[in-house]
Order: sequence, then C-alpha cells, then structure tokens
Amino acid sequence: MAPLRTQWTRLIRFVAEETSRVHIGQPIDAALDVGLASRQGRPIKVLEIAGSALDPSAQVTKSVLTVKTLLSPLSREQVKIVRCLGLNYKDHATEIKVAKPAFPIVFLKPVSTLIGPNAPITIPRAAQPPKEHQPDYEVELVIVIGRAAKDVSEADALDYVLGYTGANDVSFRKHQMAVSQWTFSKGFDNTNPFGPCLVSNNAIPDPQVIPLKAVVNGETLQDGNTADQIFNVRQTIAWLSQGTTLEPGTIILTGTPAGVGFVRQPPVYLKHGDEVAVSLGNGIGTLVNRVVEERGSAKL
Repeated sequence: MAPLRTQWTRLIRFVAEETSRVHIGQPIDAALDVGLASRQGRPIKVLEIAGSALDPSAQVTKSVLTVKTLLSPLSREQVKIVRCLGLNYKDHATEIKVAKPAFPIVFLKPVSTLIGPNAPITIPRAAQPPKEHQPDYEVELVIVIGRAAKDVSEADALDYVLGYTGANDVSFRKHQMAVSQWTFSKGFDNTNPFGPCLVSNNAIPDPQVIPLKAVVNGETLQDGNTADQIFNVRQTIAWLSQGTTLEPGTIILTGTPAGVGFVRQPPVYLKHGDEVAVSLGNGIGTLVNRVVEERGSAKL
C-alpha cells in the first residue's frame, strides 16, 4: 500500500479574523512557529484549505485568511479515540529507575482532555492542592491516523499515517502512582494541549528524528529526541492495530523523554499561573498554555 499523499504540508485549524468562523489552512510562512506567533500576538497569514483535515485530498486554495484564534488541528468531534503509550523513552525509564518494558504500555484518554494552543490547562478540584497531587508536564509526539489500519505490519505502518503533531500529556502523579491503570490520573477535562500544526507524513518521512522539549516558566526541563523511543512509530502502529481497527482520526501519544517533574529534586509540579511550552521540531511548533486551578477545595 502506498503512503497517504496530502495536498498540504502543514495544517492548522483556526478562527479567521475575516469571517469569525472556523477554518483549516496552511501557514503561508513555511518556517513560522505558529504556536509562538499566536502566543506573542504576531499576525499569521494562511491559505485556506477546502475540505476536511482528515481528507488527504483536501485542497490548498488561494484564499488568504488571518488567524484570530489558533485551535487544535482536529476538533474533539474529529478525534475517534486517544490512545497513549507510557514509559516509551529509554532515558525516561532510566530516570525513574525501571526496566524498559517488553511490550508497549497502553492507556486511553477521553477526548474531553483535549485543548488547543493558548487554552488554559485546568487543575480540577479533585486534584488539588497541586503540591499533594503533583500535576506534571510531558511533551509528546502525536501520530494522527489517516486511513483505517488493522493488523498492519511494521513495514507498512507509516502508510496509514496522515501526519504528526504535538501534545502535553499533563499527568497527576498522586493518582497515577496509586493504581496500575493511568486513565483516571491522565484523564481530567481540559488538561491535554494538542497541536499546534499537523505536519503531513509526506514532510516527515522519518518520525524518529524529531526533537522535542518542555519549558516551564522559561526553564527548559525536557530536551529529547524521538530517536530515543523504545517502541518506534512503526512498531507502535503495528502493535496497536493487532485485531483492532485504528480509524481515521485516531490519535496516538507516543510517550515522553527524560526530565519530568516528579523525579526531580526537589520535585517540580505545575501550579496556578505557570506557563508551559512544549515544542517539537520538523514544522510542528510550540504549544503554550497557562495553568489555572479550578476554584474550590480538593475532593479526593
């Protein structure tokens, strides 16, 4: 099977100044980090894309629009399921002093976790105070599936990829460490920034060379590369598609490199007013989000 061929290289979803409606488009400046530009209030000019983000035949038009509000590249309604890998970087396994897993560690997230660039990361009342619950940052590469994939081989796995984007898998360590399943501790509403650019698989033929970093309040705390993944993108897709259809719109978070907050001395945890920026190379760009605490006292 041949790889998917998109008509666009980098896709963003946004509200346009000209129409006050949601559009998708391709940034005119191919080198622009749209996430940083949006955060800094710099103008972002876009060629509108006609069609759906999940349709590889969607066409880049000559219609020029201006970004008013930058959104995640896919809406919650377009995302079929959020599948995630834990403990998938060699250096991260080393820093938390555990053996590399023999098989991928897989968990799910509800789509209600997903937020876009500049949207607030919400620490819910159930996970307060932060010092006790330890909300933590995790920069991750995200695979976006573009055609139905079931029982695919590693050799053919990349043929099913529409593109790649970024995420911050914010995790609440108290609940994560209390049980063996992580869906609850990583599943709170409005806690998972996603974006900013969806970069076509055509522009990233090798997803194992992508740098990624996390910066909290101006300090770089994670600085890794997807080359360090234990299960690479091909292996991940092949594994997850065994007996299971990965539908178009499936997104897969692929784990985080070393540098997470809870293993630092002293531990670093996210709190009200913090600014978190996660950046990925190869045209994906930077997600910048403030942290806010939901009003009220802890319930759990």
